[in-house]
Amino acid sequence: MRCTACSASPSGVFCCTSSAILIVFPRRVITRQASASEDNQEVSAGTFQEAVERGHFAVHWEAHGHRYALSRAIDDDIRAGRTVVANVSRTVIAKMRRAYANVVVVQVTAPPNVLAERIALRARGSDGGLDQRLNRTVEDASAAPDVTIVNVSSAEYHARQFVRIVKGEKWDD
Repeated sequence: MRCTACSASPSGVFCCTSSAILIVFPRRVITRQASASEDNQEVSAGTFQEAVERGHFAVHWEAHGHRYALSRAIDDDIRAGRTVVANVSRTVIAKMRRAYANVVVVQVTAPPNVLAERIALRARGSDGGLDQRLNRTVEDASAAPDVTIVNVSSAEYHARQFVRIVKGEKWDD
């Protein structure tokens, strides 16, 4: 069984089979509206807190003035032998490494000027200031990525790299 946590990657819902590996991209629960760039499950702050109290989330965190979570459904997926690929905060990676075997952290990043441009294009003022987002750090060694993809060339190239990582193949050629 394999659980793959991504600290920065596209999110949404998607399942496919690839080389006999079943891959699940769980839809995140967020106290923010879904947008064209992200298909999350929007919930109110009150509904989110009730779900936390009832233990409905495998993991949850706060970032940029919002609350985020992954449903306990990922536990069923992992038990069924599926690979779970999820976009999470670096602040919960240590918890995920303790809770799940075979966590592989893939950091998808870009140079600061490219990140600034991409964040600005989202036009989500509710996510906090641009400088704050670009300069945010996590001082937890367990949050260090196992693999880093610097996303500066074609989306197709980096998507192939990512798929190879998820499949456990050599990816950096």
